[in-house]
Amino acid sequence: MRYPHSARGPVVETLHGVRVADPYRWLEDPDSAQTKEWVAAQNAVTEEYLAGLAARRWFREQLSAILGVPRAGVPRACGGRYLLDRNDGSQDQDVVTVADDLTALAAGGRVLIDPAEFSSDGTASLRAAVLSPDGKWVAYKVSEAGSDWTRLQVRAVDSGEDTGDVVSHAKFVDPVWMPDSSGFFYWTYPEHGRAAGDDPTALGIGQLMLHRLGRDDDELIYRPDNPRLRASPYVFAEEWLILTIAAGTEPKCLVQARRLRGGAVGPVLHVVAEPQARFEPSGLKDDVLYLHTDREAPRGRLVSVDLGHLESGGTGNWAEVIGERDDILDQVHRAGGGFIAVYLRDAQHCVLRFDAAGAELGEVDLGEPGSVSEVHVEQDSEECFVGVESFVRRTRAYRLDLSTGRADPLVLSDSTASVPDVAVERRSATSADGTTVPYFLLRPAGAGLPLPTLLYGYGGYNIAITPAFKAAWPAWLAAGGALAVANLRGGGEYGAQWHEAGQRERKQNVFDDFIAVGEHLISTGVTTHGQLALHGRSNGGLLVGAVMTQRPDLAAVALPMVGVMDKLRFHKFTIGAAWISEVGDPDVAEDFAFLHAYSPLHALRPGTSYPATLILTGDHDDRVAPAHSYKFGAELQHDQAGDAPVLLRIEAATGHGLGKPKRMLAAEYADMLAFAAEHTGLRPG
Repeated sequence: MRYPHSARGPVVETLHGVRVADPYRWLEDPDSAQTKEWVAAQNAVTEEYLAGLAARRWFREQLSAILGVPRAGVPRACGGRYLLDRNDGSQDQDVVTVADDLTALAAGGRVLIDPAEFSSDGTASLRAAVLSPDGKWVAYKVSEAGSDWTRLQVRAVDSGEDTGDVVSHAKFVDPVWMPDSSGFFYWTYPEHGRAAGDDPTALGIGQLMLHRLGRDDDELIYRPDNPRLRASPYVFAEEWLILTIAAGTEPKCLVQARRLRGGAVGPVLHVVAEPQARFEPSGLKDDVLYLHTDREAPRGRLVSVDLGHLESGGTGNWAEVIGERDDILDQVHRAGGGFIAVYLRDAQHCVLRFDAAGAELGEVDLGEPGSVSEVHVEQDSEECFVGVESFVRRTRAYRLDLSTGRADPLVLSDSTASVPDVAVERRSATSADGTTVPYFLLRPAGAGLPLPTLLYGYGGYNIAITPAFKAAWPAWLAAGGALAVANLRGGGEYGAQWHEAGQRERKQNVFDDFIAVGEHLISTGVTTHGQLALHGRSNGGLLVGAVMTQRPDLAAVALPMVGVMDKLRFHKFTIGAAWISEVGDPDVAEDFAFLHAYSPLHALRPGTSYPATLILTGDHDDRVAPAHSYKFGAELQHDQAGDAPVLLRIEAATGHGLGKPKRMLAAEYADMLAFAAEHTGLRPG
């Protein structure tokens, strides 16, 4: 193929005694005319190639149909009101509806927020809508072009009219209301550059602010002393503000508590003074705070601390409420007269009830195994809403009666979505160091082997990969392909030790695990090297980049999406420094050594035959700067010795993925799958 010219610059640096070339450093500047021309030229070549793929139209029709089915989300109740996200199938973005009871909500409710009013092209999206405790207001956040930067606004629920309350530069944290509904907490970066989504500048120090309705003198609540720290706020009706404070994405955190009285925020009470374990607030009753933690329990447990006792100078009377079990405690909420807990059982969720003393009351029947995608519950209510999904079935909402444990499915839309007839198996491979690596295998029922197979992985940040619905997957299965989803070290499927086994200097374990699953699919006859496609996004995009450079012979296709490809400069862009706790610090010599060893950009070698590669990113990605994909793509095009194409698909006015309009999502998935089908021999239709 003839690729656009990518000028190789003279940049060479000596880092910790190692000479490192960076010939495409100029692509880090998204505002330069040279970068803009390069992006346009790459997209032109890619579009010409994709337009010639036989399966493109078929996949677009399939994905438009899958994404065009009417759907509804999971109700969330607060202040005597119910909110529900829904889509009639034709809308680019889901609308938010409101009602005073479930019957009215199921009948359609009243549209409270329609993202179509934000922009004419559908690229502005709603990231969150949070009811105030009194049910009078909804604080909502709007993202432009997929950016993590959001604008916070307040709307009166009864009138549907916006107030004059606007916060223009919020990031990451959803609005958290004061108990008296007088205002909300939010997170911002006051020293930000151009907050438009297309600025890759590293963020400075953030801070937690309190916005009071009708006022413009927002109050500073917490400001750390370094840019890697971030606070997550939790507010409970008993007038307590709880903050968990962690370095970037590190689960280990500090915990602080502050009384909220008469609209004032009291002094800091140090609940956990050292970041030695994970802590997540699960509820608060009679000044007793309940915390989900992995301290002295790598699979998780629930403990309590008496804030009143701590406030008066005591130790807090710490106690265990729900002890560690064989399954992984994923989340727990104080609700009704006890607790509802979501556990991971071999990377699938189950829901259990416990009484106030921590005694088990039984497992909740939610039908077939899958993923619990949402849990919405008010602490003193016996009513809980749970969302369950699978690889091929969208989220189904259940109303759970906490007093009886009965879960009733809710009919909230007139969806007629069909579920593909697929066989689902649980299999495992053996990694390089002998570790067993489980994975899910899905294939069309009755299909013979071998099959073109899409292998997906993530492996990082304590995130569990469970049977979640992604529109691309039923489309691939409908085309006759197989799907494998790997549970790699670094994830949260099997507790703290599994996560830590894929962190920092142990990151190579993640790549070895993914390679082992690919080899197992081939050795057991599921697929062949020529029929295997590797896919992952974000940290999973890094995974694909690392594996395709270490084992270019493993697969026929690589589909890295919004990946972190330059592991020596990731911390210099946007929120990249937050990942240092997970992956290491390139400015530290020992960390540089293992980062440089696997960094996908730096592992590419001229004269190597790499798989057919389609690199996907968005030009407004302000989480993983698109320069990662740009530089990796330019170098890969330069180094490719084989005939397999190397293409970049760079979406305009989109970010890391959230909030992407339905039509853009359908087109993106269709192009990705058509490319994979072309180079694995899959012939749909």
